[in-house]
Amino acid sequence: MRTVLSDYLGQRRFQVWTAASADEALILLHQHKVAMMLADVRLPGTSGVDLISRALAVEPDLAILILTSAPAATTATLCLQRGAMDYLILPLALEDLGRAVTRVLKQRKLLALARSLESRRRQYDLERMAVATLEAMVLALEAKDLYLRGHSARVAELAAAVAVELGLPEDDVEEVRIAGRLHDIGEVGTLESVLDKRGPLTPEEQTHVKQHVVIGGQILALLSPLGVVSSYVRSHHERWDGSGYPDRLRGEDIPIGARILGAAETYDALTTPRPYQRQLPHDEALVRISQLSGKALDPRVCLALTNVVEGRGTVLLDDEGVVPLAPAAMQPPLGGKSDEQAG
Repeated sequence: MRTVLSDYLGQRRFQVWTAASADEALILLHQHKVAMMLADVRLPGTSGVDLISRALAVEPDLAILILTSAPAATTATLCLQRGAMDYLILPLALEDLGRAVTRVLKQRKLLALARSLESRRRQYDLERMAVATLEAMVLALEAKDLYLRGHSARVAELAAAVAVELGLPEDDVEEVRIAGRLHDIGEVGTLESVLDKRGPLTPEEQTHVKQHVVIGGQILALLSPLGVVSSYVRSHHERWDGSGYPDRLRGEDIPIGARILGAAETYDALTTPRPYQRQLPHDEALVRISQLSGKALDPRVCLALTNVVEGRGTVLLDDEGVVPLAPAAMQPPLGGKSDEQAG
């Protein structure tokens, strides 16, 4: 029977291995990546019924088709309960076997796809819950300071628009948006006395503030789906000329999402009121952005940001109604820092 089945399936372009017992079958499963197993209920030693669970332990995605000459409903039910996908009653025509093999392999593929989709859905749900929780923490930080309210949301939207202008894929744009929402999450590790300080920071306080990008990156790195986002958050204060922090990256070595965030943050710092500087009109802010191009900021990103700002006369809705869109985006420089030093 093994020879007949092997020849028939080989003619249908299947690669086939044969085994005379359950133990031989398990050895083959360890040695080869097998999609499907045909097993007779009656085997020497371990029965085909008991082989099912042992085989699935070796290869969880294995499709199993049981052959039995005993049409007892209890045997068939037991095989299906153990994990077999189908069973056939002997004797049978080879054409029936061929149709059953095709059907079971298609079922295996559909189940694998369903498991993959379910896994992705669960991963997406977990990621969404994690992002929502972290966003709530950022909003709580911003709520303490009138000048910071709405900052992360503005950064996220402007950064995403710049990413679109640069032609980034949709998934990358969404990663940039998430990074914008969470870029200041590391401030949970910044001392309240430093966050609340309105005068110039001491050198020690500036060093302390700069750690927020490291802390933020470490927090997000704990969530595997946010791995790329964590690199954007860690590096969004790097400078094009290599004088930024924390790793003194230069030029193209800075992740593209971080370069976008850096430009968006700078623009937001310039166009929103801060206790240490006047709010600039959009045209003056763009002049300042052009002055930073090639120094602190990526020239290509600066051009894209300028196109976005000049090309949309959009409005934003806030709690008080409709306000002109200052697509801003940069964490307000703490402690009287300049727009190039902002944390």
